[in-house]
Amino acid sequence: MYENTFPNKRFKKTLEFLENAVPSPARVLDLGVENPFSAIMKSQKYHVTNTSGEDLDLHPHVDYESEYDLVTAFEIFEHLLSPFNLLKDLKTNKLVATVPLKLWFSDAYRSKTDIRDRHYHEFEDWQFDWLLEKAGWNIQKRAKWTNPVQKIGLRPLLRTITPRYYAVYAER
Repeated sequence: MYENTFPNKRFKKTLEFLENAVPSPARVLDLGVENPFSAIMKSQKYHVTNTSGEDLDLHPHVDYESEYDLVTAFEIFEHLLSPFNLLKDLKTNKLVATVPLKLWFSDAYRSKTDIRDRHYHEFEDWQFDWLLEKAGWNIQKRAKWTNPVQKIGLRPLLRTITPRYYAVYAER
């Protein structure tokens, strides 16, 4: 997935946000399959369990037997048609999530070769806040950051000044 474009800045900012919101050690249910960021969390002494790749639109009730201190969802909700039921039914009191922000100068991302690698939503910050609030979450912290690319042009210039990622820590 990250063969040529490992997201160092995004992972660094996400880890800083996570550590500030819920320091390790913590028992984490990470929505989505195991990935490079799961390994980063484990290296920082988080006890991470990932979901198995089930379609969270069709199966929004994430069943788990263990108690978790926190659910994380890094770049997950933009892939779901309806993240509301999943957010409403999570069995934890803490959530750290990141989503890509909608860019006015760029279309939503869509892989033409992998149907699971598409964004149904790219949120504005207020939309994601509203979704969380309607699902019963109270936002405690927020952060945004840019995603510069090493290219020349108008879009790359805009990516250096326009926030691309939005992180939220919420509690019930």
